[in-house]
Amino acid sequence: MSQLKMNFVMGMLVLFGLAGTAFADTDASDCANASNEDVKHLCILADNGNDKAQVALAIMYDEGHDLPQSDTKAAKWFKRAAEQGNADAQYIIGVMYAEGRGVPQSDVEAVKWYKLAAAKGQAYAQSNLGFMYADGRGIRQSDIEAAKWFRMAADQGDSYAQYNLGVMYDEGRGVPQSYTEAAKWFILAAEQGDIDAQLNLAIMYSEGRGVPQSDIYAHMWFNLAAAQGDSEAREGREQVAQKMTQAQIVEAQNLASECLAKEYTGC
Repeated sequence: MSQLKMNFVMGMLVLFGLAGTAFADTDASDCANASNEDVKHLCILADNGNDKAQVALAIMYDEGHDLPQSDTKAAKWFKRAAEQGNADAQYIIGVMYAEGRGVPQSDVEAVKWYKLAAAKGQAYAQSNLGFMYADGRGIRQSDIEAAKWFRMAADQGDSYAQYNLGVMYDEGRGVPQSYTEAAKWFILAAEQGDIDAQLNLAIMYSEGRGVPQSDIYAHMWFNLAAAQGDSEAREGREQVAQKMTQAQIVEAQNLASECLAKEYTGC
C-alpha cells in the first residue's frame, strides 16, 4: 500500500511538471509532519507559490492520498492556486463554494470563480456557469447567457453541456426552438454515455421529433440507458417493445450490444 501512495505522489509531481524541481527551504506547516519526503517537497513548492503544486496538494487533501482527507485544506490550496489564475483551480473552488464543501456555501462566490475560469476556456466552468445562469443561482437568470456558455463548453466536448444545450433547443430557451438541433446535441452527449441524453434521444426516436421515427432506435437507446440503471428507460423500453415485432426487438438488442462494444461511438 505504501508503494501505491508513493506512486500517487510521484504521479502528481510528474503530472504537474514538478519532478526534479529544486526545493527552497521553507516551513511547509500544512504537512511538516508528513512521512513521505515527496509530500514535504510538494508542500514547500506550494508554500513558495507554485500553483501547480498547490493544485496537486489540494487534490491530495481532497482525496486523502498521503495526507489526511480535509475539505477545508483542499479548499485552501485550490483557492491559493485560483488566486494566481489557475483555471482548473478556479473551476474547482467554484464547485466547492456551490456545494459548501470546505468553504461557506455561496452561489455568488461560485459564479465569480466560474466566470474567471470560463473566460480562460475551462469547459467545465463554462458548463457550470451556464447552469447558474439557467437556474438564476448567484446571478440574474438569463436563458440567453446560459445557452451561450453551454455552447462554448459543448463545442469543447463536455457531455453535460451538450445535454443541457439539447434541452435548451428542445424547449426553445435562449435559442430558437429546434427538435433537430436538440437531437444533434443529445446524440453527441449520448455517445459519451450520458444517461439523460440517451433517454431523451430514445423518446425523440419513439415520437419522431428531430429524428426519423424509429421504434428500433428508440428501443436501442432505452436499452442502453436502462443498462446504466435508469428506471424510466426500462419502462420506456417495455412500452415501445409492445409495438414491435420479435424480429425488430432482436435487431434493436443487437444494435445496443454493438453500441456498447463501441463504447457508444457512432451508434
